[in-house]
Amino acid sequence: METLQHLLQYLLHIDQYLINFVSTYGVWTYAALFLIIFCETGLVITPFLPGDSLLFAAGSLAANDSHALSIQWLFLLLTLASILGNKINYFVGRAIGPRIFSTQRAWLNKKYLEEAHQFYEKHGGMTIIFARYLPILRTFAPFVAGVGYMHVRQFSFFNIISAVLWIGTLLGAGYFFGTLPFIKQNFSIVVYSIIGISLLPPVLAFLYRKFFPSAASKLPTTREDHP
Repeated sequence: METLQHLLQYLLHIDQYLINFVSTYGVWTYAALFLIIFCETGLVITPFLPGDSLLFAAGSLAANDSHALSIQWLFLLLTLASILGNKINYFVGRAIGPRIFSTQRAWLNKKYLEEAHQFYEKHGGMTIIFARYLPILRTFAPFVAGVGYMHVRQFSFFNIISAVLWIGTLLGAGYFFGTLPFIKQNFSIVVYSIIGISLLPPVLAFLYRKFFPSAASKLPTTREDHP
C-alpha cells in the first residue's frame, strides 16, 4: 500500500520530480528516461512504470528553455527505447513459448496475457499500435506477440510505427500544450486525466464482462483454442 502511495505521489508530481532531476543530473536525465521507457515496454514484470504521463511531462520540460532537454533528442532516444523494449519483450515471448499459458507463474499475471490475446483476436497486427496507448496492455502485447501470434517481420513493422506514433504524440502534446498557463497551473489534474483516459478501455472491458457475462464468455480466452 505504501509503495502504491509513493507511485501515485510520483505520477501526480512528475513534472517537479523531472525538474529536480534535470537540475541535479543534467544530460543524465536522457539515460534515466530511456531506461524507464525501455523497462516499461520491455519487461513484463514492470507494467506499473509511468509511460504516458512521463512522456507528457518530459515534452513540457523540453519546451522550457531553462531546462537542458532537447525535444529532438528526447524523441530519438525514447523512440529507440520503446522499439528495443518491445523487441526484447517479443523475443522473450518466443523463447518461453505457448506453454506459458498452461502454467501459472508467480512473476506473471496470466489474466493480463489472456486479455492481450483477446485484443490480438480482435485487432490483429494493429494491436501493437493500439496497445501503446493502454497501460499494462502495452507491456504484455509484445510478449504475447512473441508467444506465437505474429511473424517477426510483421511485428517489427508495427513495432516501429507504433513507437514513433506513441512517443511523438505524447511528447508533442507535452511540448505544445504543457507550457500553457492553464496546464502548468493544473498539471496534477492533467496527469489525472491522462491516467484516467488511458485506463478507460480496460475499465470498460471489466464492466462489460461483469454486467454482460454471457456475451463476454463468447470471447476467446486462451491460446489453446487456436492450435
